[in-house]
Amino acid sequence: MTTQNPEPKTQNLVVIIGGGLAGSEAAWQAARRGVRVRVHEMKPRKFSPAHGSPLLGELVCSNSLRADRVESAVGLLKEEMRRLDSLIMAAAAATRVPAGKALAVDREAFAAFITEALASEPLVEVVREEVAAPDPEMTTIIATGPLTSEPLAEALGRLTGQEHLHFYDAIAPIVTAESLDLGKIFRASRYGAGDDYLNCPFTEAEYAAFYEALMAAEQVPLKAFEEPRYFEGCLPVEIMAARGYQTLLFGPLKPVGLIDPATGRQPFAVVQLRAENREGTLYNLVGFQTKLKYGEQQRVFRLIPGLEQAEFARLGSIHRNTFIHSPGLLSPHLNFLAHPHLFLAGQISGVEGYVESASMGLLAGINATRHLRSQPLATPPRETALGALIYHLTNTATKDFQPMNVNFGLFPALEGRIPKKLRGAAYAERALEALEEWMRREEL
Repeated sequence: MTTQNPEPKTQNLVVIIGGGLAGSEAAWQAARRGVRVRVHEMKPRKFSPAHGSPLLGELVCSNSLRADRVESAVGLLKEEMRRLDSLIMAAAAATRVPAGKALAVDREAFAAFITEALASEPLVEVVREEVAAPDPEMTTIIATGPLTSEPLAEALGRLTGQEHLHFYDAIAPIVTAESLDLGKIFRASRYGAGDDYLNCPFTEAEYAAFYEALMAAEQVPLKAFEEPRYFEGCLPVEIMAARGYQTLLFGPLKPVGLIDPATGRQPFAVVQLRAENREGTLYNLVGFQTKLKYGEQQRVFRLIPGLEQAEFARLGSIHRNTFIHSPGLLSPHLNFLAHPHLFLAGQISGVEGYVESASMGLLAGINATRHLRSQPLATPPRETALGALIYHLTNTATKDFQPMNVNFGLFPALEGRIPKKLRGAAYAERALEALEEWMRREEL
């Protein structure tokens, strides 16, 4: 899909507000196309409640970029990004750590790779300062993420003519490897697919005690003006547990596909730990994003078998996730319908997840460059993972718009009857053919 561009700007410069995954990817794409880029990043002068590193591309939640097989929707999205010369995918490939069928990274090495790549790009300038509002005269990409500062969020509210929406996202704890009781923990991935995870097995009695403690634990109270709107794909573990005694057994504590070598049987429940770094010195509690008070986290999570003496390198926390109601506001090219020189990318645009956020930065970088050069703007076909996400952001028929991970439910239906186990491969084949044709047509 293409459209003719409005009047060009006079300066050969794209301004990017935010140096996270989306902003970094946008900067890379624009610079690789010969355009000067100025990235405004407020760190280290000012940090959000969840950030702590001055590096660009900092990961603040999990270190996993999720499934890597092209037959999965997010794996397909990764492959599309690789074919479009993604900086984020290059960083992930260079810094990955074992995680079974998932793509996980050493978060410090990952952010360092991105920071160094942009620092060595002569067309990219990084300015360490907060921006309160976009310059109305400049081609600009806002990529400030779920923790957009209050001044800029207020400016976006004025720009869009509506209150910006928000929900809450939680961070999972990290424990040190040396503090784990490996006599109780076994190493394995589900269904014998390697041994990349550490598994903490529960008996039924141990699970009952853990569940009771979790339900009684004190949570961080919300402020009077805060309304909890949790993303279903990243619910705090205590919110999931409150839905019923067995809910966790079908979620992050599901034991399916795992056999405890100490008993030769499937445990009643399992907590999985995933490596945070290549050295294997830190482990993330998979699916244990939480808003419990810090002291309660240590008390309750040490009831997990093998974590009785756990040392927490990071405790879980909760933070606001800001996004706009994109349908009716954004064009399929990620610029505002009412302000064509202003682009939006990343989670603030209404996607959810590291990869999805970076992918929107990729497209925003391409289209901001085209806008600057008075070239037709471009949108990938809806058959692609990129195009399916764009359709979600711009489909005005959506009644209750919420941030969304990429999934095959966003894609046009496949033709004919295809067995369920073959559908992922069919979606991927169709998508990559459509992507290649689009790239040739748009000369990407």
